[in-house]
Amino acid sequence: MELQSELHKAPLFQNLDLLASQVVEGFISGIHKSPFHGFSAEFAEHKIYNTGESTKHIDWKLFARTDKLYTKRYEEETNLRCHMILDNSASMFYPGIAKLSLDNLNKIGFGILSIAALMNILKRQRDAVGLSVYSDRYNLYFPEKGSERHYQMLLAKLGEISMDSKPATQTETYLHLHLIAEKIKRRSLVFLFTDMFQTTTDQEQLFEALRHLKYNKHEVVLFHLMDKATEYHFDFENGPKRFLDVETGQHIDLYPDTIKEAYEKSVGQYFAALKMKCAQYKIKYVEVDVKADFSRVLNTYLVERQNFL
Repeated sequence: MELQSELHKAPLFQNLDLLASQVVEGFISGIHKSPFHGFSAEFAEHKIYNTGESTKHIDWKLFARTDKLYTKRYEEETNLRCHMILDNSASMFYPGIAKLSLDNLNKIGFGILSIAALMNILKRQRDAVGLSVYSDRYNLYFPEKGSERHYQMLLAKLGEISMDSKPATQTETYLHLHLIAEKIKRRSLVFLFTDMFQTTTDQEQLFEALRHLKYNKHEVVLFHLMDKATEYHFDFENGPKRFLDVETGQHIDLYPDTIKEAYEKSVGQYFAALKMKCAQYKIKYVEVDVKADFSRVLNTYLVERQNFL
């Protein structure tokens, strides 16, 4: 059962593109010696300009600083295709937050900003990105493209999702993952952002849907989003509380300490089964605490990109 006491309207990120850039730049500045060839703030290397070469790739900003002509030498075109999948159901809007910010995110906010940051990197590396969003239905599908117009359109759609005041109260993750798997025809890196809570709880159906994503030789990464303190460890003050399942409307009144141990055991068993199935189907499973930073998501991308290519 997903825990929620009150669902707030999550306001639009004021400038999602800028926030994504801040996340990426902060991550890059934290890498002292990156093991990833060609990964830098410019995603390029420089070489001395030779007379007679095309001036198309001269770095004029560097010329202004050094009074020497250098050209940018990008990595070869890879034609990497990456498809982002976002769970937009009501449980993803936990915990209820009045104002989203880099230091104050719920699951949907963390997922949106993670995708925007990954798109920022993909744009710098001139790779193609697509997006699917689902809840009680298959809300959005955009195929993989690399144009600036496409990038801005995806950012706008992600921004709209962040301000959804009435998210869907039913989730059939397995059904929509099957539909998405049918849509993605060409080999791609597939990143799924979800809390893995759903109204229909048949685990085998869910695992088969994850397996379907592996068709056509896709590489799949499951980012399992959670507020770990409360959703895993059931860390609440021990007073009388009402817990509401925002997807079914069911509620229960109790003292948290009376079920804390049993709850953590039950959730732990579910997560362990999920990890085992992901390993069996060769899906990379990444547990992500939305109260942490974005380094785990971005590091995973860098590793998977190298393995994919």
